[in-house]
Amino acid sequence: MEKQEQKEPSLEEAFQELEAIIEKMQNREVTLEESFSLYEQGIHKLKFCNEKIDRVEKQMLTLNQEGELEIFENTI
Repeated sequence: MEKQEQKEPSLEEAFQELEAIIEKMQNREVTLEESFSLYEQGIHKLKFCNEKIDRVEKQMLTLNQEGELEIFENTI
């Protein structure tokens, strides 16, 4: 059997999944055990989002005054 490659979710999809996790955690019917599991899923999803944003920032290019591409440097 061939292993199917799992498609990486887009940033928007990951944020939607994160919102769904938060909504589930706000439900008073969720047990403490389920809350811990949801929290762990949320942390992993948040880490994924941060890494994806970091990759995008590193790939950003800007045009300088001469019209040449330069790597974007975040000075904040």
